[in-house]
Amino acid sequence: MSQYIKPETRAKILSSIKDEGMSIADSAKTFGVAEKTVRKWLRSKSHNGHTSSTEIQKLKEENRALKELIGDIVLRHKLNKKSPLIGS
Repeated sequence: MSQYIKPETRAKILSSIKDEGMSIADSAKTFGVAEKTVRKWLRSKSHNGHTSSTEIQKLKEENRALKELIGDIVLRHKLNKKSPLIGS
């Protein structure tokens, strides 16, 4: 049996995913809603021509990973300039 979810709660759930980067599974568990329901809400949002919250979450994670890689590359570059023996 499905339960009624207030629009305010639904907005909080979607915001936790879109704005805070919480996973769909964690958000569903935190708010006591079926993961399938949350995914349905996200799909319905994506059909209006906007980027879906799921896609935004994936892009944020990819952006974080790329920033980490760039940081590693810059650090290695700086270390190699100071000591040309490192990495040989």
